[in-house]
Amino acid sequence: MANTVLRFLRRTSPGAGWPWLFPRLAFVLFAGAVFGLFWLTERSDREEQRATLISDVLWLEQDLRFHLSRNEERLGQIHAREAGNSVLFDNLARVLLANGTGLRQILWVDAAGRLRRALPAPTEDYQVGEAVGIIPSAETFSLARSLGKPAYGPAYPIVGGDWQFEVHVPVFENGVLTGMSVGAYSVGAILDSAVPWWLAERYRIQIRDNTATLLGSRSKVSAEVREGEYQIPFEPPGRGISIHATPYRTPPSPAGRMLSVAVAVLAILVVVSFWTLRRHVQGRLAAEQALRTEHQFRKAMEDSVDTGLRARDLEGRITYVNPAFCRLVGWSSEELVGRAPPMPYWAEDEIEQIRTIHDSILSGLGPESGFEIRLRHRDGHVFWALIHESPLIDENGRQTGWMGSVIDISERKRMEELARQHQERVQASARLVAMGEMASSIAHEINQPLAAIASYNTGCLNLLKAGTVDVEGLVGALGKSVEQAQRAGRIIRRIYGFVRRSEPRSEPVAVMEFVDEAISMTRADAARQGVRLEVDATADLPVLNGDQVLLAQALFNLLRNAVEATRDQGGAEAVVAIGVRRTADGVEVAVADRGGGIPAETGPKLFEPFYTTKSEGMGMGLNITRSIIESHRGRLWFEANPGGGSIFRFCIPEGS
Repeated sequence: MANTVLRFLRRTSPGAGWPWLFPRLAFVLFAGAVFGLFWLTERSDREEQRATLISDVLWLEQDLRFHLSRNEERLGQIHAREAGNSVLFDNLARVLLANGTGLRQILWVDAAGRLRRALPAPTEDYQVGEAVGIIPSAETFSLARSLGKPAYGPAYPIVGGDWQFEVHVPVFENGVLTGMSVGAYSVGAILDSAVPWWLAERYRIQIRDNTATLLGSRSKVSAEVREGEYQIPFEPPGRGISIHATPYRTPPSPAGRMLSVAVAVLAILVVVSFWTLRRHVQGRLAAEQALRTEHQFRKAMEDSVDTGLRARDLEGRITYVNPAFCRLVGWSSEELVGRAPPMPYWAEDEIEQIRTIHDSILSGLGPESGFEIRLRHRDGHVFWALIHESPLIDENGRQTGWMGSVIDISERKRMEELARQHQERVQASARLVAMGEMASSIAHEINQPLAAIASYNTGCLNLLKAGTVDVEGLVGALGKSVEQAQRAGRIIRRIYGFVRRSEPRSEPVAVMEFVDEAISMTRADAARQGVRLEVDATADLPVLNGDQVLLAQALFNLLRNAVEATRDQGGAEAVVAIGVRRTADGVEVAVADRGGGIPAETGPKLFEPFYTTKSEGMGMGLNITRSIIESHRGRLWFEANPGGGSIFRFCIPEGS
């Protein structure tokens, strides 16, 4: 037990040290005190019950002795003259039998040992005697006569399972034995009459002889006895007879039980409280250690990242910045923490715009996807920054401020501008290549209005030279010449607008305008190669927002590829179908050819830059087309034509 206690005391928490020994020792002492209290209480109760048992048994033995002694006196008061009178003897005997001391028969024996009187009268089935019906006992008679005082005989069984013993009281007159008064006691009757009810409720009372034979018992049938029997010699009658008292197992009193239960519950509560406190403290120590570890880890992580971190309270004052943020703006954390707007790193020419964004963030209306803004370094140079703001929530779920992540995107902005310029140059180059391929068609298209102008002018000159001026005819010819000149101008402006390098524009565009423009640029080349262009457009087409020249170029690239894929078909199959319709996603334009189709291994690489299946191509047409469509928030895809060939489709949402 001592080793177990020592092991319990030494089992301290990691890092807790010796202070944990004192509550453990206090707990052990408390537990010992509780168990000691229970043990002392139990022992005191047992000792008290033992003392009560001895006292009660002594009282019973003395009470029985008192009754037997008094009966001896009364038996000794019966004289020979009274015994000779049957009526007088019967009256005296009835008085003794009625006193409730266990007497069941009174007998009178003369000096010669002959039975003279008996009440009740002896019968064979009433008693068997100690030697087959010899009542009273001759041995006890002789003993009492020789002693000259009352003598008790041994117990013997009688009919009915009871036991009986006799007391012989010699009666002398003038010193001469005149007879013997004999009282027969029933052991069962003695217990029934002499043992009070309260004593029978506490103990099982038994009378046994020197051979441990049970002579009589008084007990509760349903009661359970416990250990702790006490016995005392039964003198008189003696002869090895003893009284045995065994206490019953009595339930503890409600008050004692409640007190024991209360002490036990309090002990359990102390144990549980101590264990809970220990677990709580251990958890707290572990949490503090984990928090320190996590803090060091996060601090090291925040110090090592290139993303600037900045925390602000609900009023906009800076509460935390990491080293990366300090490097971005050139100000130290000591200079920034606690500062309120305007901040020293705000660009001077954009202070109002930054303040507006700052106020919208503090009011919870800031852009969720982040925002781009220009900031100023301490040395004066301005850089682009991408900032994401998110609310700071404490352990109670309340917002205490805002946490912002700041990334320097100046290099990305520069690369985007370079990529945009490069894309524009590539698109311009592609348009020039396309113009080179359209040169003959363009020359033919411009040649027609020029030839018409020349013809009209020649006719007018001839009329003027002949002197026969028809004013109306002259005006009509000159008007037609002006129309042809305007037509040539429109062709030249369209070609110039298509070729020139310009910024993409976003303006209202009628769908059929860029469709017709792309078809007009392709029709001459298609006719030269024997390919027909068929247009199927619905009437409910909306107006889009975009760049008409770029959209026309995208469709022109698809039409040119379709014409080249279809030119070898010939006859009725040499058709390129253009479909324009309105869908739930916007406006869909489809270009279907009857060519040889696109092989499966070519499909995944079809839109990659500089990938081409033509010997003279650059491989940029479809890539540029997809870029133009995606810049208008649309998408471009292709699929196999059920009638042979391929179908290229692009869809542009309304309001793009």
